[in-house]
Amino acid sequence: MSLLLLLAGLVLLLGGGTALVSAASSLAARHGVSPLIVGMTVVAFGTSAPELVVNVIGALRGSTDLAFGNVAGSNIANLGLVLGLAALIRPVSIQGQVVRRELPLLLLGTLMVLVMTLDRWLLDTPPQLTRSEGLVLLLLFTVFLYFTIGDLMNKQEDPLLGDLKEMEDSIPSEIIETEHRDWLWCLGGIVALGLGGHLTIVHGGNLAQSLGVPPVIIGLFVVAVGTSLPELACSVIAALRREADLCVGNVIGSNIFNFLAVLPISAVIRPLPIPGGGILDLLVSLGFAAAIVPVFIFRNARMGRVFGLLFLSAYLLYVALRLLA
Repeated sequence: MSLLLLLAGLVLLLGGGTALVSAASSLAARHGVSPLIVGMTVVAFGTSAPELVVNVIGALRGSTDLAFGNVAGSNIANLGLVLGLAALIRPVSIQGQVVRRELPLLLLGTLMVLVMTLDRWLLDTPPQLTRSEGLVLLLLFTVFLYFTIGDLMNKQEDPLLGDLKEMEDSIPSEIIETEHRDWLWCLGGIVALGLGGHLTIVHGGNLAQSLGVPPVIIGLFVVAVGTSLPELACSVIAALRREADLCVGNVIGSNIFNFLAVLPISAVIRPLPIPGGGILDLLVSLGFAAAIVPVFIFRNARMGRVFGLLFLSAYLLYVALRLLA
């Protein structure tokens, strides 16, 4: 029963996030906000909304193991599973100043979170992410938002921005739904996210207890993969449509949001003790992020099917080792 209710929670999270993004985008367009800006803010938030809701509810309920596992597992799944699968379907490449800047920021953010969890070696105290450290990460996230939105508003000549501009121009000017209906969809999406987050946290913990495994394991693989389904779906569809290049920005942006917004917001609500194996999870996440850099630098900014298979295989190996540990 716990497994079914956990799956129901994940479905509500995905459905609620989709409804909220769709309605918010429609409302923004109605009030004259550029769909391009909406795509890089509201939609980016929407794909990470499931992780955010799960972590906030987990922090409020004290289920910090599952909340930490959700973020760490989601970031590893985005890079190993999502990006690897997309490259396996069709080679992907990094284009544009925005994505090239995001890669170093992702490495910096991951490294900062890792250093902040080394309390046992640096301070001789149990490792945890404190409120003050969460605020530092949130400040770094505001810098990321400032430069990203600034680039979009300045309409710099950038290949990735050009692709996004074409997407903006393709959006029809007519808005079918009424504003009243959009607000109802927003409200419904928020309610679904809240209920889905509650079911996921409660029954994810119950499932871990019944299986005799740490909650962080359920967070790492069941909840994390479930909340990464929006990124997985977007990337696979983009690859099948020969637009695989755009999925890289989606994956990297989602990981930055998870480490610099979702995790620190949870820590501000309640300091997050780092569960057993948590530092290893952060090291694996850092390793995946670091592996992207030489792939794109030394292979003409292109990840082929061979490297996609390596990333996917490395993710599956990590899953097996983590479950057997």
